[in-house]
Amino acid sequence: MADRRRITGPVVTAPLSFIASPSDFSTRPQRTRQPNEIRKICGPHLLLSCNVKFAPFASRLRRGYVREPIERDLGVHLETALRGLFLSERWPKSGVEISVTVLEAEDEDEEGAWGMMSVLSGCITVASAAIVDAGIDSVDVVAGGVAAIVVQEPTPLRPPDRAGKEDTNGSIQLVMDPCLAEHDRLVAVCVVGYLQARDEITEIWVKGNALESGEKTAESQFGLESLIDHAVQSAAGARLVLLEAIKESTERKLKRQSLSLEQTARK
Repeated sequence: MADRRRITGPVVTAPLSFIASPSDFSTRPQRTRQPNEIRKICGPHLLLSCNVKFAPFASRLRRGYVREPIERDLGVHLETALRGLFLSERWPKSGVEISVTVLEAEDEDEEGAWGMMSVLSGCITVASAAIVDAGIDSVDVVAGGVAAIVVQEPTPLRPPDRAGKEDTNGSIQLVMDPCLAEHDRLVAVCVVGYLQARDEITEIWVKGNALESGEKTAESQFGLESLIDHAVQSAAGARLVLLEAIKESTERKLKRQSLSLEQTARK
């Protein structure tokens, strides 16, 4: 039985012939280096690799030792946030591998990994501190910050407003460093990696519908731009704590070095 679904061509056919141009012919690559020179093994700039791994006891749901998709996503976001931090031309043919182990994290809710955005903010901050502690040249310290638009549902304990009406729609608030357990519902969350020396956002991750929350309110203070601004303010606050920790660590290192030099001089 013939295949009627296939459209057959004429009975007498011939394949098309094309005239090849001189540029179509492949040429063998020519050797440009010296006879006693080998090819370069590494690239001319610094290579960065970031890994994020949750401890088995980091959340209520016990995790395995095999990397999960959310851990790979966090590693990619962390690498993007830290890439603009290095002066790669000062470290040619070198590599930096950053491994972050999360000991405690917020649990994932039914709507998605809202809590993972706070985890990413902490990973950015601690990775930047580790880079400075290792003595790697960098532009500045990069800090992570997170902000969210939350909806607080009405409760019987909430008093009525001045007009004597009870709150039936709930209140929309813009908060920094949100926690899933403290709010009834999250509308949108934004996490940024902020490089204050250049006033640059090296990483931004927004989840939710920030534009919808801005349209529902009379004022436009809950829009996407305000959400990003509050995340940057949160990162600026974390940067102050990070600088104090780096200062204390540097002072301890200098003190140990001075004591070591004194002991060596006595000997």
